[in-house]
Amino acid sequence: MSHTHGPGETHNHSHGPPQPAPQPSVDPALQALIDADYIPTPVVLSQDNNFALCAPHKLEKCTDCGVDYVNLNRLSKILVGNPTLLCPPPSNVISQKLTQMVTQTKDEGNTLFKKGDHVNAIKKYNMAASIAVQRPPWEANQFMREELSTVISNRSAAYLEGRDYIAALADAEMVISLRRNWTKGPFRKAKTLVAMDRLTEASEALKLGLAFEPGNTELLGFLAEVEAKLAENKSEKQPLAIDAN
Repeated sequence: MSHTHGPGETHNHSHGPPQPAPQPSVDPALQALIDADYIPTPVVLSQDNNFALCAPHKLEKCTDCGVDYVNLNRLSKILVGNPTLLCPPPSNVISQKLTQMVTQTKDEGNTLFKKGDHVNAIKKYNMAASIAVQRPPWEANQFMREELSTVISNRSAAYLEGRDYIAALADAEMVISLRRNWTKGPFRKAKTLVAMDRLTEASEALKLGLAFEPGNTELLGFLAEVEAKLAENKSEKQPLAIDAN
């Protein structure tokens, strides 16, 4: 029986349970595409029932079976290790213990670097990088990127001091890919390229950094040095003028 309520009237009766929202209709063509790509894969659990493995080879990443359960198992490991964690926390809440471990290990590497012990400094930076990438997947990715890029930047400097230019350049490129708008990446890259006598590329790297931070005095000063060397090299290569008699 239908009825209406006048303005300002209240009532304490219900109209029955809320109706569920209508489900969207399935597109047959799209469903056919999904079904065509779906390939069932046998999965087994590890002996402790915590990790997924391919059934034929008992591997978490198997090329033959075309499966990769590495990230899934990493999440499982985190949840197993934190039994009181009922649900993932908000993405802006980070693990302070992990942050402290990264910072402490990086600082130990910095101390060794300042002492000139580049080999052991690199080992500490490797450890700090390994810790940084262990952040839970629900934490905002920017935290990992900021920590990791700082560590890799320092490692690039250590490789450069040890004259391992290829490794130093690779680390500088990684820093740029992790934090493109951070000027330390282009600076490290330029430092390495100058050591490799690749001045034009060094100049381009510095200009990339200045595109994000035009007033950066460190980059501007270094660019002036590089441009001066380029001009000097160019003048040295100019043929001597011979006056005609």
